[in-house]
Parts: sequence; C-alpha cells; structure tokens
Amino acid sequence: MQNESTNRHWSQVLADKVLKKFPDKDLYTCAAGISPSGIVHFGNFRDVITSLAVAKQLRAAGKKVRLIFSWDNFDRFRKVPLNVNASFSKYIGLPLTAIPDPEGKGGSYAEHFQKEFEQSMKDLDIELEYRYQTDEYKSGRYDKSIVRALQNRKEIAEILLSFMSGKSKEEKGIDEEKFKNEYYPISLYSRFTGKDSVKILNYDGQNKITYQCLETGKTEEIDITKDHIVKFAWKTDWAMRWGEESVVFEPGGADHASPGGSYDVSSVIAKKIFNIEPPVFAGYQFVGLRGLDGKMSGSKGNAVTPGQLLEIYEPSLLKWLYLSKSPDSVFNLAFDSEIYRQYSELDAEFENYKRGELDAVRKQTLELTLNENEQMYQNPISFRQAVALGQIIQWDPEKLASLLNELKTDYDPLSIKSRLSKARNWLETYNPNQMISLREEINKEYLEKMEPQAVEHIRTLKRSLEKDIPSVESLEETVYGIPKDASLDLKANMPLQKSFFKDVYNLLIGKDQGPRLATFIWAADRKKVLKLLDI
Repeated sequence: MQNESTNRHWSQVLADKVLKKFPDKDLYTCAAGISPSGIVHFGNFRDVITSLAVAKQLRAAGKKVRLIFSWDNFDRFRKVPLNVNASFSKYIGLPLTAIPDPEGKGGSYAEHFQKEFEQSMKDLDIELEYRYQTDEYKSGRYDKSIVRALQNRKEIAEILLSFMSGKSKEEKGIDEEKFKNEYYPISLYSRFTGKDSVKILNYDGQNKITYQCLETGKTEEIDITKDHIVKFAWKTDWAMRWGEESVVFEPGGADHASPGGSYDVSSVIAKKIFNIEPPVFAGYQFVGLRGLDGKMSGSKGNAVTPGQLLEIYEPSLLKWLYLSKSPDSVFNLAFDSEIYRQYSELDAEFENYKRGELDAVRKQTLELTLNENEQMYQNPISFRQAVALGQIIQWDPEKLASLLNELKTDYDPLSIKSRLSKARNWLETYNPNQMISLREEINKEYLEKMEPQAVEHIRTLKRSLEKDIPSVESLEETVYGIPKDASLDLKANMPLQKSFFKDVYNLLIGKDQGPRLATFIWAADRKKVLKLLDI
C-alpha cells in the first residue's frame, strides 16, 4: 500500500481515496470496532490505529472528522474462553451484555472486557467515540433499517447466495429457493429464555414477527419497533451501520478483506438494500508475537491484553510500530530481546528527526505517532541499559541517579522514569531467565576448574576492591589491567581479558556473561562481592 507512492505515508494514500470518493462531506467518520467476546487483544488495536491515522490525515486536510469505535456487545455468547469458568457455558446464546462479569465484580461480561481496552486507549492518548450496540439496538435507532431489511430479505438471501460457490452450496445442502424463502437477516433473543435459539415462523411484512422458542416450545408475536430483541446478522449489520453513522473509512482483518469476504458482501447489501455507498476499506494483517507461545485470540482466552503490552512498551513505541508498517504487512510485537532493537530504532528515528535527516514518509510516521502534548526525549536511556542497570541497583531510582552521575551520563529523567518500570516488568515477568543476581555462596564448583594464574587474578581484584576506588573509570582501568600482559598488544590481550571477565562473572553470578563488569561491581553490594571473591 505504501509503495503506491514513495513520498506518502500509507494513511495519506488511504485518506486521498476517501476524499476522492467522498469529496463534499460535512463530517468524515472513520470507524473501528470489535465484539467483546473475550480478552480484546492488541491485534484488534490495528483496527483502531489504522482508522486513527486516516482520521488524522483528513483533519490535516481541513476536514471535520470523528473516530468512532463500536462495541458489538449485542452479539451472542458463542463459546467459553479458556480464562473463563466452564460453568459459563449455561449462558451460550445470550447477548454479551446479559451475562454477569466473569470475575463477579458487577456489571456485565461485555463491560468486563471493554473497560481494560478503553483504559488502554486513554493510556495511549487516543480519543474514541464509543458506540455500545446493545444500547443502540434497544433505543430503537435501527428499527426502520430492520424493517427495510426484512421487507427485502429474499434479495439479501440472493446476495449471500451469489457469493457462494456451487461446491459450497452442495456441501452445505443448500436448496436456493428454500434458502430464499426461509432466510431472515436477523437473530432474535427469546423473551422466554433470553437466548437466540429460536425459529421465525412468520413476518407480516411490516413490524410484526412470530417466533418459536426452541428451548421452551412457546411461540410469541412481537412488534419490532417496541420489543427490541432483534439483531441483524453480521454482514447486514455492518452494511446498515455504515449508513447510520455515515462512515467513510473502516478497516478490517484479513478474513473480512478476502475476495467474497464480509466487506465484499456487505458492500453489495449496502448499495442494493440500504442505498448507501460503502466506505473506503483497508484490510490488515494480524500482528504476531515473539517470546510468548500461542496465537492471540480473545475468544480462546490466551490473548495478550492491552495492559500487558503497555507494561513493557511505551505508548509512543507501540503506536510507532503499527504506524511504520502499512496495514497489509506483517510485523511482530516482542516479549523477548527483540524489544531492545525496537526501542533503539525509535530512539534513532527521533534523533534523525531532530537533525532533519528523515525522508517524508518516516517524518510523517513520527508526526502521526506523537500527539500535540507528547514530547520527544532529549537523550533517552536505552531499554537495554534500563534492564541492565535497573537490576544492578534493585530498581531504585535514587541509586540509578547516583550510578549515572558516576558514569557521567546525562539521560533524560522522563525516559528513566518511564523505562525503568517497563524494563523491570519485561525482565521479571517475561524473561526471568535473564535476571542477574549475586550468588549466595562461593562458586566452588567453578573454582575447582580454574588455573592457578586465573585464581591469582581474582585475588588481585579482591585486594583492589578492598581499597578506596575513586570512580567507575578507575575500576574500569583496574578490571582491564589485571589480566593484561604488558608484552602483548591490545588485540592479543583481548582473549586474556575476556577469560578473566568470564571467571569474575561465574564467581559472582554463575554465568559466563553479564552487565558491563566495572559498572556491575561498582553498583553491587561490595561486601557480598568481596565474600564471593574470597578464594
């Protein structure tokens, strides 16, 4: 998508398509949405960020714009996610807003999952106009559209059939005439059970429907405009809402974007049934994960929540990762060491931006990333260093400030405050195998394998540490100087120094490698270090 122009961001390309298709709108509505059937994962965030970027471009073009997010919380409860008690199977068939909070905190099942996502949008400084579809349906807002669709139900059935292959119809045992006669583009929640297990027996062509509750066997006639228990089937629902909200742009996942998928079908329904022009559409790929097992899925219950990602990602980095890739490209979020590279790349982009060295597309990506009240760090601490230094000083900000003063490093205090907590979360929650801590006892097993000369080097280091070392720089000279052979050049001494460092790391932390040695020793508990080196 971005390749359509070498100097335009993908969102600009999409915004231009919107302006070409809808040149004279008083209000431009960009939309996104999801069903809160379980954890709302950050793959769904691509829905929001894609619409947000297009909305920003339209605003930049001088248009009045709104960004709406629809909670499809009038959807039926289809299955119980892994993280919800199996007893909730008794609620299958009810609307999501008619089910209790799975943690018993009050409110509904839908609200439980909506709240965290909405809080994450606030944390990301993204303003959305929310639409709660249970409220919209029950308000009667869609009554006229429901009647219109029911009066044209056979035509909708023909549209659906036109997108089915002959093989598909044969496999499903579909008789076309029977399908058209019996098809209704709605589901209905029985007033006897609250569930959608019903059979529609008759429609009078106006406002009345007679249905049978399949669980109780009871029948009832309802008035659509008074008894708000009817909901559109998805593809008709999507088309109807484009018209109700005057949507000019809405993205969708790869499943909706496929040929003959939801967007194609809904577009025909929009034109033929509701007489509206469908919005500009962009299909997006799902976002992958590194460092965690399993694919993101809200309904399965094993998804990564927005809150989880914001524990380790700064909002600007998260937004930038999505905005720097066109929606039809795949990228990964990282819970492993790949996150070091992601933070470093964004820091480098900010520096290049300040120096005026970015091309038009990369410059626009950063400008889309930051809201007006967001600032770029002046000299940010790298995420890798926040991890390394943070654990050395036990995540104590004051100790870190003292250490950085010794290192004569002037990092932006805001970056330290933000990244220290995220580095700790990344390390302790997701990468505990990379945590470094001083051993409790002398590493006798490793000591037995050491050569006499290596042991003497350790003893020399211990004697040096017992004296007053004035600075980290002095300690750096000491640790590099102890194994150094004056008769050898710099290159020839490197293996000797590397071997010495390995010995020190193994005696102190039981690993071959660790944080920068002089810095680590300087910040660590000196008494404990001396005890471990007492060989």
